[in-house]
Amino acid sequence: MPHMWWVVAASVVVGLVAAYLIWTAGRVERLQSRAELAARALDAHLLRRAAAAAVLAERRFGVELYAAARIALDASPDEREAAENDLTRQLRGVQLDPGDPDCGAVIAASRRLALSRQVHTDLVRDARSARSRPLVRLLRMGRGRQWPRYFDIDDPTLVVPADVPAA
Repeated sequence: MPHMWWVVAASVVVGLVAAYLIWTAGRVERLQSRAELAARALDAHLLRRAAAAAVLAERRFGVELYAAARIALDASPDEREAAENDLTRQLRGVQLDPGDPDCGAVIAASRRLALSRQVHTDLVRDARSARSRPLVRLLRMGRGRQWPRYFDIDDPTLVVPADVPAA
């Protein structure tokens, strides 16, 4: 009977280790899924901003801004960061009036894009941190998915001039 306690203790330890491994695998999977969803949301916000900038350029500002917006809309995934940075530079060079509905749409889209980019960056950092732990790498818990990638662009928030009242 005294040896029975060792069996019970060993069973409890094995159960705790198994529970920890299941919890860790679930956490890695959840973080990876959230990072992928954030990447899709970021892509949607990038497209909305580029479309709003294209509409604004057609109605008011001209060829350079329109070209940058079209390039951002049509860019392949490898060229996307450079195209979005170019669009941000073009938008910063334009005097935007928040009272104008087209300019307001671009400003609002840029603000939402900045928030989406921050959420995406935080989730990618957390997912990469979880996947880089030694136990996770040893047991290859995230092997079915690619490593989440950061989307490196300039801060897309547009500054509204102080002399123009915001709507």
